[in-house]
Amino acid sequence: MNLADLGYHKKLEEYRIEQKINNMEVGRVIAEHKERYIIKTEQGEFDAEITGNMRFTAKSREDFPAVGDWVATMVYDSELAIIHKILPRTSIIKRQAIGQFGEVQVIATNIDYAFLVQAVDRDFNINRLERYLTICYSSKVNPIIILTKTDLIDEQQVSEIVESIKLRISDVPVIALSNETQNGYDSLNQIIEKGKTYCLLGSSGVGKSTLLNNLSDKEIMKTDAISQSNNKGRHITTHRELIILENGSLLIDNPGMREVGIADLGSGLESTFDRIITLSENCKFKDCTHIHEIGCAVIEAVQNGEIDENSYKNYLKMEKEKAYFESTVVERRKKEKVFGKMVKNYYKNDIRKRK
Repeated sequence: MNLADLGYHKKLEEYRIEQKINNMEVGRVIAEHKERYIIKTEQGEFDAEITGNMRFTAKSREDFPAVGDWVATMVYDSELAIIHKILPRTSIIKRQAIGQFGEVQVIATNIDYAFLVQAVDRDFNINRLERYLTICYSSKVNPIIILTKTDLIDEQQVSEIVESIKLRISDVPVIALSNETQNGYDSLNQIIEKGKTYCLLGSSGVGKSTLLNNLSDKEIMKTDAISQSNNKGRHITTHRELIILENGSLLIDNPGMREVGIADLGSGLESTFDRIITLSENCKFKDCTHIHEIGCAVIEAVQNGEIDENSYKNYLKMEKEKAYFESTVVERRKKEKVFGKMVKNYYKNDIRKRK
């Protein structure tokens, strides 16, 4: 296998030469286990660790390798490699870290397309789809909506669900399929391209691992049934892993996500709710919050049925969440700056005392 089979391209090679690290082995992170990594190179697969310098200089979780990353490494024996540098990322899918305000959790990097997977029988939730879309747009990743378990409802119900999505979400492909009968897989296989990297996003139990197994024509990931006691999916996938499919495309499976906190510091929210953003330009006040102001074009559109009321409420909720996340990021950076000054002054005073 060569690096091109893993998605390596000309710009990455140019960067490696420019940075004078062409004496190092290039590999792609295909799995992560609590800061221990598995990388794939032209020589094969290796367990890998990062250098002490990378660990010491890292300012946030984004400075550590993630599944999908291209890295420059030194292979020291037949089993161990040391990661020295992360090559530039084309995209990074992330969400708010659970219970850590202002911090993010990296889901995967260098993704071309994200499959947003929901089961039509119990998990279907358009509000959550809009959250996933925001994550994709802020990450510059193309979304594709996948509806699974269509064998559990009739065709009329499937059509109604697809139509309800298209009324709120435009210009995003929607593919309905069954992991049991494999109806719909022909449509899915037609859009999966060789050399492109895909990522599965969805809750536990919606059929992500079964979807991966069917696409690869073999059982790569373990699967399990929905819990009968609470009707929730069990966490069968416990780590992120990049898989090479038979057609040459690459697919990253992820553990199910029950919380999808957006970490959007860009224009992801604006892209998801583009109709609301466009209408807001006609509001009477430039700083309109679209909640209670007279002359608000958005509120008027909701009242006239031009904008779905549930989508509008979801936008307000996520806009508030985004503002809070941004404020916590600013606050965290202020604290880091103060701490950095304290450390700097400590070392200055220590040097003076030694003299």
